[in-house]
Amino acid sequence: MGFELFRKLEPGRWVLPLAVVVWVSSCRPNFVPVDAEYSPAMPISAEAPSGAKPRNAPVKPEERPGLATGFGEEVRDEWHKQTFVRASPKPLGTDVIYYNDRKGVDAMTGYKYKVDGAQKAAGEVIEWGIKGGFRYLPSYKSGGKRFTVGSPGSSYLIFLKNRCKSRLEVVLSVDGLDVIDGKPASFSKRGYVIAPGETLEVKGWRSGWDRVARFEFSSVGGSYTNRRHGDTRNVGVVGLAVFGEKGVNPWTWMPSEVRTRQTANPFATAP
Repeated sequence: MGFELFRKLEPGRWVLPLAVVVWVSSCRPNFVPVDAEYSPAMPISAEAPSGAKPRNAPVKPEERPGLATGFGEEVRDEWHKQTFVRASPKPLGTDVIYYNDRKGVDAMTGYKYKVDGAQKAAGEVIEWGIKGGFRYLPSYKSGGKRFTVGSPGSSYLIFLKNRCKSRLEVVLSVDGLDVIDGKPASFSKRGYVIAPGETLEVKGWRSGWDRVARFEFSSVGGSYTNRRHGDTRNVGVVGLAVFGEKGVNPWTWMPSEVRTRQTANPFATAP
């Protein structure tokens, strides 16, 4: 009668054919929670099975030289979510910082020159850099790219300053992962909102609404992206995407315009 779902193997025993099971599984929708972008990063205890192999990696993670970022000590760091309507799904601008140990940076660069640890980005609406404790880590530019030197086992933070007179939303990634949910980064993820003229220190992977796991320079094999996702293709890079707020022009009152106003000369013509 009709489509035979069950097959009788022997008296009193029935089984559902494997083909039907596969068909039913393939019809199940891929459900993503509405609030998935705000899920905190999972700790290492929730890592992928130890037998998982990295994707797109030319060699095993433990054989790759240089630094990556691990899931460090958890510290208290409250996050107060704010409503923010983006002016556009496209960011005002993006920026990248490559990091490695000293030998790694030397290998990745040709002629390089030292620069301030804090650099302007996204049309100069924001200033940012990588700090180790209270100081910026050594930073260089080479071939139009920016590089920062770290040390194995030390922690670091991402420092940001909003230079304009309007709020900004900043989406950050480390080793190709979003710093808030620990999953592959994208512009569609929600980020941190920074008030006009304010600064923000992003100290680590967000593991809860009131705590983070410190960013810690590690080996490639010991990195968070390898231990959780089994993927080390994008280690050694920190990404920034800056979004403006709907109905607001962030460049209206930039520091340069403010300085020009403040230094206006009422008697420009000498007597």
